[in-house]
Amino acid sequence: MSSLDFSIQGSQFMLNGEPIQVISGAMHYFRVVPEYWEDRLLKLKACGFNTVETYVPWNLHEPAEGEFCFEGIADVERFISLADKVGLMVIIRPSPYICAEWEFGGLPAWLLKDRNVRLRCYNLHFLQKVDAYYDQLIPKLVQHLGTNGGPIIAMQIENEYGSYGNDQKYLQYLRDGLIRRNVDCLLFTSDGPTDSMLQGGMTEGVFATVNFGSGVQPHFDKLEEYQPDQPVMCMEFWNGWFDHWGEEHHTRDAGDVASTLEQMLQRNASVNFYMFHGGTNFGFYNGANHGEKYEPTVTSYDYDVLLNEHGVPTDKFYAVRNVIEKYLPLAPLDLPEPIPVKAFGEVKFTEIVPLLRSLTALSSPFERTCPETMEAMGQDYGFIYYETTITGPRKDCRLVLQEVHDRALVFVDEQYIGTVERWNPADLLIDIPEQGAKLGILVENMGRVNYGPLLKDFKGITEGVRLNGQFLFHWTIYPLPMKDLSSLSFQALEQACETPAFYKAMFRIDQPADTFLQCSGWKKGVAYVNGHNIGRYWEIGPQETLYIPAPFLRAGENEIILFELHGTDHASMVLTDTPKLDKGSSAE
Repeated sequence: MSSLDFSIQGSQFMLNGEPIQVISGAMHYFRVVPEYWEDRLLKLKACGFNTVETYVPWNLHEPAEGEFCFEGIADVERFISLADKVGLMVIIRPSPYICAEWEFGGLPAWLLKDRNVRLRCYNLHFLQKVDAYYDQLIPKLVQHLGTNGGPIIAMQIENEYGSYGNDQKYLQYLRDGLIRRNVDCLLFTSDGPTDSMLQGGMTEGVFATVNFGSGVQPHFDKLEEYQPDQPVMCMEFWNGWFDHWGEEHHTRDAGDVASTLEQMLQRNASVNFYMFHGGTNFGFYNGANHGEKYEPTVTSYDYDVLLNEHGVPTDKFYAVRNVIEKYLPLAPLDLPEPIPVKAFGEVKFTEIVPLLRSLTALSSPFERTCPETMEAMGQDYGFIYYETTITGPRKDCRLVLQEVHDRALVFVDEQYIGTVERWNPADLLIDIPEQGAKLGILVENMGRVNYGPLLKDFKGITEGVRLNGQFLFHWTIYPLPMKDLSSLSFQALEQACETPAFYKAMFRIDQPADTFLQCSGWKKGVAYVNGHNIGRYWEIGPQETLYIPAPFLRAGENEIILFELHGTDHASMVLTDTPKLDKGSSAE
């Protein structure tokens, strides 16, 4: 295949000697099942785009230190090759940190086993870890560079770094590391369009871009102050937004998006829509923000953009295409055949097993003096259970979970007594009988912070547990990553039982199709379909359904397991053909 000569000539991007405006859309391969990658890419091409952009999450590709994964949903090379097949160029962002509302901003949890780790700076210990990862990742990407006959035209060295720090030595180390590994495409940074962010995030020899949702002229003017006589590009045009639990679902008018795009194209700017297609935070990969308080992101990454969560064009798709065709010649609209979506009806849960009776089936316990964090126990995601014995009698005791991350259910002699939440910390009052009692604490990691100064987000009980001011020592700890539930011993569901519990249902279908699990009537938990963790649900909204892509289903018998934290009044759910993101209620 012939190479792509993508370069800068004055204030213009050039492709093989001809001027080009880059019209790009973000789509994350790790948020879409591989079976649907080509469908989504064809739709991006049909909308008039010439480029697809994706981040590369370190935590997906090196889930344990020294263990690398580039298969299945992590097969980034296949995604790039499919983009090439449908005629798209590729912008790739393999920065060690990606933000992206993704768990820990894409950084792997095992970095936090060292409580003194320094992130995103010129720290040799951190950079050694980056180098070991890049030694595996970057050669795979180099094969697909435009200069080697592939579709990659540009690569990011770090992500919105000016929002975090100002370490030029670090940025230059990353730049030089890519060049040393034979990356010879355009290198770039992306930052907010402010003085401090550009001063912190730009670095010598690297093309700068800016991120924004509106305010085209002043933001590009600011970029040109720092980078005169160069092309201007919005690397993240925020045409939608993400949701936290307990918020209202974010939306943006299609006409407003189209108008903002037209302002960019009139200025001969290039643009990358963030997002074109959002997809889903399957598993435990949602991130969180922490401004005034901790705010975890929902499972859906619908983002209210050009394709919805299950890949259907929205009003924005057509509004944006109408703008693009004013400036660029487009072929007649030709969309792939719609992917079937089906309502399979009610599913009844017929089996159950309580968590506290299943601890040894799911975990091998550790004895520790203090209640250690997940990271100290070598755990990345999921839940963790702490247990200790308290002598009695003690009356009207104030129980304090010091810095619990993120949400804890508390039990005395296996009886639930209350919940403590990181964003709404409260003490619990308990009595300890004369014979003493067993104290149990189940902590849920609801997603590590992915943006800002609080990235070092340790999970579990991060400091300690106090009873009337007295620290409690000597704990049995059960890590519960919840990756494999095959060891659970279910029994018939005949009556209400203690919570938390696993509920199991079987249902039969003739032909797999996309569908949505309606979570009404259930309180909070995690859903698994045929062993696939399809994400978290929570009654506070705004998300009320969980997306199940057809490749997770099979003709014949299918299994759903819910890990429900607080129980339900009716042990059934509905598989519907309609997703629901609605107004949320306060998480407090």
